[in-house]
Amino acid sequence: TAVLQHDVEVTGPVEAVLYVHTTAPHTDFTVKLVDVHPDGKAYNVSDGILRRSYPPAPATEVKIRLWPTSMVFRRGHAMRIEVSSSNFPRYDRNPNTGGDIPTELHPVAATQTIFHSAARPSRIILPIVPR
Repeated sequence: TAVLQHDVEVTGPVEAVLYVHTTAPHTDFTVKLVDVHPDGKAYNVSDGILRRSYPPAPATEVKIRLWPTSMVFRRGHAMRIEVSSSNFPRYDRNPNTGGDIPTELHPVAATQTIFHSAARPSRIILPIVPR
């Protein structure tokens, strides 16, 4: 977000709805909600991961539940959403093959695409408590 002009309380479940494409048959998408302080330091507030197989399709809608939170983002701070295909070491690596994750010896690279348009409106759903 832009720098917040007033405190914003986020309390409850957090969810990301993403329209994604991947070149891998099986991969992860991860999402973090981050509190960015005025000095630029950033602190994780909540995160989530979705690990699954993907059909060969132009775009797939996925929903990623982040951990519920109760956080006041202070005036002067900003909220940031980070989307990635990995959040190691919090979550173990995904070799993107669809094989047995702990024993896979030949991981493959995956190219990930996140869409955001009127037709594919990727978004974050935040439970904002009215002031």
